[in-house]
Amino acid sequence: MTQMAGRKSKHFLWQVEGKIAKIRLDRPERKNPLTFDSYAELRDAFRDLVYADDVDAVVFLPNGGNFCSGGDVHDIIGPLVRMGMKELLAFTRMTGDFVKAMLNCGKPIIAAVDGVAVGAGAIIAMASDIRIATPQAKTAFLFTRVGLAGCDMGACAILPRIIGQGRAAELLYTGRTMTGAEGERWGFYNRLVEAAALEADALEMAARIVSGPTFAHGITKTQLNQEWSMGLDQAIEAEAQAQAICMQTGDFERAYKAFVAKETPVFAGN
Repeated sequence: MTQMAGRKSKHFLWQVEGKIAKIRLDRPERKNPLTFDSYAELRDAFRDLVYADDVDAVVFLPNGGNFCSGGDVHDIIGPLVRMGMKELLAFTRMTGDFVKAMLNCGKPIIAAVDGVAVGAGAIIAMASDIRIATPQAKTAFLFTRVGLAGCDMGACAILPRIIGQGRAAELLYTGRTMTGAEGERWGFYNRLVEAAALEADALEMAARIVSGPTFAHGITKTQLNQEWSMGLDQAIEAEAQAQAICMQTGDFERAYKAFVAKETPVFAGN
């Protein structure tokens, strides 16, 4: 298994405490944009999380009052204009691989959004399992505003499932900003909290998750993602098999014994 606590990061802040990994993009003076290297390092970190036994949840946090301003105009967009098709496709596949790594890492991900979350920043929030924001959050899938399609990094597949087809279409065609209040009303954000309470609220949610049956949480995340493309009969059968696997875990037996003893179960993740 991989140990993530001692991982060294060049392009973002990484910290593991109590089986919770905290990530902050680390360019607050530019509202935390992504570069080619930070995309790749984030992709690799989430790929490694599949094998990590010291992390049971991940929290993306803002830095300097902002979440992420997307791809850096000078470090990414400028060079992309000069690339050929082969290089461009390698880049777009790499950014898509980052989202796939988030979806397939086996760990619940919480996005705590304050300030700007646009472009790839909006995608990171979208690809997370739970999203908490401040009233000041400004979320935009602004790809059309730089002459691109709205179908970036899985947005046309994932966003409609969160907020509905019509609302997703509006955001992806116009690139306009979705306010925190809209995001909460539309179901993009689970809830809004004030900026001073955002980090504590997100970490409290993460702590609640890691205190639960974490092996079973990984199964839940897998099913939430894989059942998108299943028919109902296939999904019900997949869940029957998944639940039978969970019934063989020690956590299931621990919960039963705690119930009989009228105690609160203490889960061990196995």
